[in-house]
Amino acid sequence: MIRVDSLTKKYGDFTAVDDVSFTCQSGRVTGFLGPNGAGKTTTMRVMVGLTPATTGEVSIGGHRYRDIPNPGRHVGVLLDASAQHAGRTGREVLALGAKLMGLPTSRVDEMLELVSLSDIESRRRLRNYSLGMRQRLGIAHALLGAPSVLILDEPANGLDPAGIRWMRGLLKGYADRGGTVLLSSHLLNEVEMVADEMILIGHGKIVASGTKQELLAGRGSGATHVTTLDTPGLITALEAAGHEVSTAGDGLRVEAEPVQVGQVAADTRIVLTDLRAAEGGLENLFLELTADTQREGLTREGVAS
Repeated sequence: MIRVDSLTKKYGDFTAVDDVSFTCQSGRVTGFLGPNGAGKTTTMRVMVGLTPATTGEVSIGGHRYRDIPNPGRHVGVLLDASAQHAGRTGREVLALGAKLMGLPTSRVDEMLELVSLSDIESRRRLRNYSLGMRQRLGIAHALLGAPSVLILDEPANGLDPAGIRWMRGLLKGYADRGGTVLLSSHLLNEVEMVADEMILIGHGKIVASGTKQELLAGRGSGATHVTTLDTPGLITALEAAGHEVSTAGDGLRVEAEPVQVGQVAADTRIVLTDLRAAEGGLENLFLELTADTQREGLTREGVAS
């Protein structure tokens, strides 16, 4: 478990993290989301002792990071995939980590296989690695000590679609086995697919937290995409039930939850060929809550359009 309690970090007159508190539970993936510069990385650096807090505390498994003996065996960290000596090979990086943690050298080959870095790739200098290869190596290093907690900052950065899908499965499986995962990103759609709960941060403050359902509940963000064999009939039935309807591609967007749309269709015996939550509900909420931090100057009206 990770517990962040009233954490504040100031640099002179600038407050990077402002009285932040949250908890990451074992067996769950927690998404830490916010625009660039929102305070995500600073918070994670404080967690692992790289940046001192101005006030507040962070504990991992009930201990401060600096008080954990051989921390790599308990906490896996990836904050910057490029923060390794460019003249070393990938294998050397993992071998050094294994030696420092008191692990057998066989662990190096296990991790290289896990992240799909071939023997030839593992013997290349890091200066010749692509960003995606560095990310894979960074994930391997984070998992090297078989830790119970993972703290990852933008781990999908540089990965191709197959790599991103692989990473989602890896993290989900890790949490399913009881591990704690804190996953930072500004890519909401990617985190949404793997996170059990999400923490939204903007200007160094927590603006919302909870599961996707909890974040959307009561905010009017639920919407449904639906297609049918009888579009005019469904429009008439939905509008009669008080739902706002608009065309969207080959179907309809309905400002209601899928269960409500399905109930209307069932009551009127209209056959549906597709029924699912419309994209953008959580994204719109995220943009709305962090609107004043967006460089593009999105307004609440602009987000909703």
